[in-house]
Amino acid sequence: MELLALTNEIYALSQRLDKAAGEVYKLGNKKALTERTYCIELMQAIMTLKADKTAATLIPDLARGMTAESKFQRDLAEVQYKSAIEALDALKSQLTALQTVTKYQTDIGA
Repeated sequence: MELLALTNEIYALSQRLDKAAGEVYKLGNKKALTERTYCIELMQAIMTLKADKTAATLIPDLARGMTAESKFQRDLAEVQYKSAIEALDALKSQLTALQTVTKYQTDIGA
């Protein structure tokens, strides 16, 4: 691969890294918001069940059941965030590999 093509590929990867970093931030924010939403809904469900004089031993299970959708959204946001981090790491690895090839080619004078 010639040096100009490598340089262009490195530039394109760096642009993708910039965009990916922004996406990771957005997904991290979404993760935090869904966690907050789940905690609030869980607390509200627990308080509702206590107010209804539900047996104390049943409250945790019933409250988790009442907030299952919110918990699913929380878990989904976490998986998306972790996937984005892994994709970002893959882009970094590609960039490092291209930089190594570029350095090797410039060292041997290709």
